[in-house]
Amino acid sequence: MPQTILIDEPAAGVARVTFNRPDAANSLNTLMGEELTVAWTELAARADLRCVILAAAGRHFCAGADLKERNGMTDQVWSNQHKIFEAMARAQLSVPVPVIAAVNGAAMGGGCEMTLACDFAYASETARFGLPEVGLGIMPGVGGTQLLRRCAGERRAMELLTTGRQFTAAQALEYGVVNGVAAADALMDTVLAVAAEIASRAPLSVRALKHVVREGHSLDLAAAMEMELSAYNRLFKTADRREGVASFNEKRTPVFEGK
Repeated sequence: MPQTILIDEPAAGVARVTFNRPDAANSLNTLMGEELTVAWTELAARADLRCVILAAAGRHFCAGADLKERNGMTDQVWSNQHKIFEAMARAQLSVPVPVIAAVNGAAMGGGCEMTLACDFAYASETARFGLPEVGLGIMPGVGGTQLLRRCAGERRAMELLTTGRQFTAAQALEYGVVNGVAAADALMDTVLAVAAEIASRAPLSVRALKHVVREGHSLDLAAAMEMELSAYNRLFKTADRREGVASFNEKRTPVFEGK
């Protein structure tokens, strides 16, 4: 049973991973890194899964790495811990269905990076973000530099990374870090509604879309369009495609089975 996270299923086909160290602002310690790696790996293997929500218990999303645990660490222990965090990030990015962040309070350092590693995100009005590693003599090391650049652009990313400056939920929306801002008491309902909408769609299509959009970054346009076409050609031969067209013509809600 995990000690630092909670996992539940608030809707059919929707899993929710919740940071559960509220007394430590959900800061990321070694055990949480290990438990998140296991959780993401197990969720990635589930054929029935259609969407995942990443959330947090308490006032804050995640304050970043637990600096109390890191205080006095030797270089070797630090390196060993970071390898765990690297595996955690890779496991999160490997989940084949959309992962949505529901960000409340502070999302700093690794907490901001895990938000960026989600496919998209929503924030409460009081959320705040930052990658302050430059003030600690390090830099983001689990994707923050590259993921921030992809959503916010190179010039904005350079400004935020080299100053370590915090930014608000409204600024996160402007920069493309989050997709929407909600009142704190409406945040989870907002994210659950989006997750349920995704879960109602053809699951093979959703998985193919995530793969093509993510992997297309590393390809030129012609190659990316070929990858898109290859996925399309697989999808139109599925039972779900036939169900989608039939349900439209019969004016009923489709029942997709991922086949």
